[in-house]
Amino acid sequence: MAVSGEQTEVTLAAKPMRRKTATTPTPRTAATRDPERTSAAILEAATREFTEKGYSGARIDAIAARAKINKRMLYHYFGDKEALYVAVLESAYVSIRTAEHGLKLTDRNPTEAMRELALFTWNYFLEHPEFMSLLATENIHKAAYLKRSARIFDLHSPLVETIGGLLTRGMAEGVFRRDADPVQVYISIASLGFFYLSNRHTLSVIFGRNLMRTDETDQWGEHIVHVILGYLRP
Repeated sequence: MAVSGEQTEVTLAAKPMRRKTATTPTPRTAATRDPERTSAAILEAATREFTEKGYSGARIDAIAARAKINKRMLYHYFGDKEALYVAVLESAYVSIRTAEHGLKLTDRNPTEAMRELALFTWNYFLEHPEFMSLLATENIHKAAYLKRSARIFDLHSPLVETIGGLLTRGMAEGVFRRDADPVQVYISIASLGFFYLSNRHTLSVIFGRNLMRTDETDQWGEHIVHVILGYLRP
């Protein structure tokens, strides 16, 4: 809204400019002194923006405003919108893979470990709708941006190795079938959760049930476990 010169003078008089001192750093200086915190703030803000608006609708100005930094600082840390989006995707995958690592699956017997992985994956999807949204957006783009990540394969190799180790031990103990493929097993676990959540609105209407009630989601988690273990049974 435009203001008159008189109004401008009153505003400036009411809020005199303060001289910068060593104890009052500028936002840029403060951010430079704590690059990890600044980077994390940008990623968090970008994740929210891309989750809510998709890649095409997301705006760098909005991300900078959410992160409470200037746009120049954002470009300094991440380069451009594409690079920032790839960083958001990588961060999302790092989060779920890190959480999976905390399950210590290799310390459990094969059946318990597979049950734990299935339930963990389902509950992670429930608790992190932003992850589901990012996956849906990137699949619309046919993984065009994910292909640019130099880290994505290495992020998933340990998961495949862990599941492969569980399957091998389960086969040796006679509790798992001998032709199970670790990648197929994980895709089965993830797909049972992803389809349910991505179609929860239409399915709830079609079948006249609120599929997001706690009892419904708990039962579906157990259903995923039974389907996976049933398939793995010799």
